[in-house]
Amino acid sequence: MKSTEPIIRVQDLSFYYGASRALSGINMEIFPQQVTALIGPSGCGKSTFLRCLNRMNDTIAGTRVEGKILIDGEDIYAPHVDLAFLRQRVGMVFQKPNPFPQSIYDNVAFGPRVLGLARNGYSLDDLVEKSLRQAALWEDVKDNLKGEALNLSLGQQQRLCIARVAAVQPDIILMDEPASALDPIATGKIEELIAELKADYTIVIVTHNMQQAARVSNFTGFFWLGELVEFSDTEQMFTRPAHELTESYVTGRMG
Repeated sequence: MKSTEPIIRVQDLSFYYGASRALSGINMEIFPQQVTALIGPSGCGKSTFLRCLNRMNDTIAGTRVEGKILIDGEDIYAPHVDLAFLRQRVGMVFQKPNPFPQSIYDNVAFGPRVLGLARNGYSLDDLVEKSLRQAALWEDVKDNLKGEALNLSLGQQQRLCIARVAAVQPDIILMDEPASALDPIATGKIEELIAELKADYTIVIVTHNMQQAARVSNFTGFFWLGELVEFSDTEQMFTRPAHELTESYVTGRMG
């Protein structure tokens, strides 16, 4: 049974690159074991917001956050927060597949080795196999685990990156346009994978593809010029949007 309590609460979040405000007063609740899609035109703040959820923006000089992001009630921007633990718990899959120039096995094993996760009855081999199965890649690579990850197709590389994130046993997986660099067949496999992964993970996905958002998500947030215009059940967003601007965007009249 899925929890009725949100796993992420975003409260009055504003984000600045220097003096430029990229996000303004965002409020959102994200529920566990659901897929939340973020849509909107380029430059509207979707990816900036996504990176706020595991503090990836901290690596950019001159950035500043106002407001709060609570994960299970804990403010992730509090001074005592362990960033390494936060980013283990909130994993990230990027737009372009970025496997390490190592073997398939070593890509997936990297995080568990660093974090010492191959304990408590799990061998490293078990973790690698489990993660590759979760990413629907095991059958493709099980006879070539020592092969170079960079020799995989782009779609396989992206699923490998998802396996690499799953291997460190996160609660939340962030995906920043994970299929935008892929062909339609590989995109379909990623979408099928997202549907399967939500049984175990909370997923937040940025996408420019509104049809993809409609297919894979339970909830959708529409961003425009750094503001969250509307957030609702996905079916409602695409069939009965509450705001005229949302309707204009999802019907393709603007954006």
